[in-house]
Amino acid sequence: MSDCIFCNIVAGKIPSAKVHEDEWTLAFMDIGEVNPGHVLVTVKPHVENIYGLDDRHAAAVFQTAARVARAVKTAYAPGGITLYQANGPAAGQTVYHFHLHIVPRYDKDGMRLTWPAKNPPREQLEENAARLRAAFD
Repeated sequence: MSDCIFCNIVAGKIPSAKVHEDEWTLAFMDIGEVNPGHVLVTVKPHVENIYGLDDRHAAAVFQTAARVARAVKTAYAPGGITLYQANGPAAGQTVYHFHLHIVPRYDKDGMRLTWPAKNPPREQLEENAARLRAAFD
């Protein structure tokens, strides 16, 4: 897609600080980094979100993510690493080309990921699991 920033980065039309590239994925530094070593891993073809990923690309993204995370751990020795990925506006997706953030984390780095845990009863969890099992292809 000509108006997709990540498609243009993959095509080399927009410069990026590449970390890793293979047949299916590209990993590059995030210009909006939280901490040094913050990397984006994207699939090369235009896929808007996780729902459009085929199994081959999904596997490739997480293989690359694991390799990048190990490199970040070696290069920056963070206290931890957060993987962040959003799909759709309600989830906070801002670039509509599938990508995964690899964010090195440190105490008091200012990044917060919180959610209101509802702690439903076991019966509700079983009902939710059954509903999801029924929705598998």
